[in-house]
Amino acid sequence: MHELEWSPITLEAGLRALDLIGVLAFALSGALLAVRKRFDLFGVLVLGCVTAVGGGAIRDTLTGQTPPLFLRDEAYLWAALLGSGLAFVFGARLARFERTLSLFDTAGLALFAASGAIGAINFGLGPLGVVFAGMLSGVGGGVIRDLIANEVPEIMYRSEQLYATAAAAGALTVWLLHPHVTPFQAQFGGALVVALLRWFSRRGWARLPVRRLPEGPGRGQG
Repeated sequence: MHELEWSPITLEAGLRALDLIGVLAFALSGALLAVRKRFDLFGVLVLGCVTAVGGGAIRDTLTGQTPPLFLRDEAYLWAALLGSGLAFVFGARLARFERTLSLFDTAGLALFAASGAIGAINFGLGPLGVVFAGMLSGVGGGVIRDLIANEVPEIMYRSEQLYATAAAAGALTVWLLHPHVTPFQAQFGGALVVALLRWFSRRGWARLPVRRLPEGPGRGQG
């Protein structure tokens, strides 16, 4: 049997498709939050687009790809606008499902953490650089979304649900896989690890320990 060979064009198309799916997912995530906060159409489009391209812009900046990809390839902006528009039109229906926002957020986190790791590998960074770049790429859009929407960024307080840690684990997975598989397969594997860790943490099967300091004398007293 002959091994499946991936041409450069096929690889590029696959990686681009994953990137666009991540943009669409994060756009839906940001725009749905805007709908829930009763933003107008312009506000929904802005928050959705900023959320969608924020992580990618951080990734491209860290890996020296300037201007960011979304400015060089307008398909990313169109995908962000599409996701934001869908959230505005169907937001009332989607909001009925409590996990909808989390689902799109997890998809965006997974795909951007993995694509950030691929970009860092292509730039020649070591394992720590790949993990750091992938993590920031994954959480960047969500942090920007929460700050604009006047929310505390999820990575600052949701210790019981892995977020930045899941993104870092996905980026590390990409780095471990990339010498042995195609970039598309490595990115897909890293994204899958992020999604699984988020799923496990939401069910209480995986979480980080929290250190609580004992109250000193006089604390808590009126």
